[in-house]
Amino acid sequence: MAQENSKPFKYQWATIGDINGFFGLMLDNVTVMVLMSMILIFGFGFPKQFIYTHMLPGTALGVLIGDLVYTIMAFKLANKTKRQVTAMPLGLDTPSTIGIALAVLGPTYLASRDPYITWYVGMATLVFIGIIKVIFSFIGGWVQKIVPQAGLLGSLAGIGLALLCFLPLVEIFKMPVVGIVALGLIFYTLVAKIRLPWNFPGAFAAVLAGTAIYYILGPMHILPEFHLPVFNFNFALPMPNFAFLDKKIILEALKYLPIAIPFGLLTIVGGINVTESAKVGGDDYNTKDILMTEAISTLIAGICGGVAQSTPYIGQPAYKKMGSRAAYTLATGIFIGLGGIFGYISTIVDMLPTAALAPILIFVGVDIVEQAFFACPKKHAPAVTMAFLPIVADLVYIKISTFIDGFNSMLAKVPVEIINNSNLAAIPIFLQHEYDTIMMLGHGFILTGMLWGAIFAFIIDKKLIKAAIYLAITAAFTLFGVIHSASPMGDIYLPWKINSVLPFHFAAGYLILALILVVLSFSRSSRQSTESGDEEISTAF
Repeated sequence: MAQENSKPFKYQWATIGDINGFFGLMLDNVTVMVLMSMILIFGFGFPKQFIYTHMLPGTALGVLIGDLVYTIMAFKLANKTKRQVTAMPLGLDTPSTIGIALAVLGPTYLASRDPYITWYVGMATLVFIGIIKVIFSFIGGWVQKIVPQAGLLGSLAGIGLALLCFLPLVEIFKMPVVGIVALGLIFYTLVAKIRLPWNFPGAFAAVLAGTAIYYILGPMHILPEFHLPVFNFNFALPMPNFAFLDKKIILEALKYLPIAIPFGLLTIVGGINVTESAKVGGDDYNTKDILMTEAISTLIAGICGGVAQSTPYIGQPAYKKMGSRAAYTLATGIFIGLGGIFGYISTIVDMLPTAALAPILIFVGVDIVEQAFFACPKKHAPAVTMAFLPIVADLVYIKISTFIDGFNSMLAKVPVEIINNSNLAAIPIFLQHEYDTIMMLGHGFILTGMLWGAIFAFIIDKKLIKAAIYLAITAAFTLFGVIHSASPMGDIYLPWKINSVLPFHFAAGYLILALILVVLSFSRSSRQSTESGDEEISTAF
């Protein structure tokens, strides 16, 4: 009898690629935590020490729990499929973390001037978000089945292009001597896949090189910006705290529910998208398990003092390309969790120049965009591109708002008499209309991109009734501000209580197109099968 040569499967859960993965995921989480802190400290005058000892420990705990569970999931999936899988990355959700800081925590503190009340309202808001996520996590798999990949991956790729590529690119060229070197090394190692001597991890090498240049040239006054890091350590153990259940706190937090609901829904949609992205990359995680994990970790974080929700990160295939397995999520969870307890996170970020960190985000963004086009049918490429545009609108809105805030700050220094006599504060009507339109296009961009991608994919496939149904859903979401919110804060509202006609115009456009598609669905040409398939795109021009 021939001897059996096959070896039993062994999951290689830790490889050299996990160093790259850890460095990227850890820095992303740390940056979000510090960004939230800086918004509260410099934007609203919130006590720095209170943030470090009360808010960050529970927030970091949510990341620790979520990444530990995702690490366990990777082991289970690897043993089930007999494949070397990559764990799903989890971290703090950037848009909602910034949004909660700006729209919930900051205003609450300005109104109360009490850090404890602000903290409790933030906790209650996060618990509301967690409950919403638990409820909607049960329908994640169903959404995957009814939404084409062009919608799921296209909206994700739009984030990759606009928020993970363009915004970091600006940071790179603010300090090009540092950033270009780091970016080149990222592409050399992670895109071109050329090994460095001694197989040195590429992401770590890029950040190390950029940081070295920063500290060599900075003291010589060659760089436009340079500062020495400030070392700061604070010990605080996250413990359950139910003070947020006070009736007054709950009533105050309910005021922010229209803001909390969209943030919860957006991470659910994002979680569905990243699970689909991982599936395309070969790691078939259960959508409900992924969503339930982020929901439970958000709930626990809120109960233990956290004020920012966790979510599965986009770019799992990028971490897979780095060679990461499961050690990177395990290490990130432990590092972030301990960082929240011991307070060393802000010190680490203060040591690393943004221009050296930004190329890692660009790599993840580029990989997401590439996957969206290659994983979807070629004929759906226009639908994927359409899914990009709401995110681009949000990017433009962010930049315009930055300039407006700067202008208003300068205007505040001008005497009131001069402003009134010269009418300096007046904005031309056509500019206000354009600003409002861009704002509405950007609000709810993840869900809008998913819906647009699905609608145009259905039209390309000549599934006009399905496209019409999605258009009707899009119109309904528009009327209530779930997407295209006319509110500056992007919150949900009742249509008759918003002082703008634009939501009605947007919704009417969607509904009229839906009716036209229903009528066209009875035409003979719309029911003919496309024989040329994907080649139609290249011959249509």
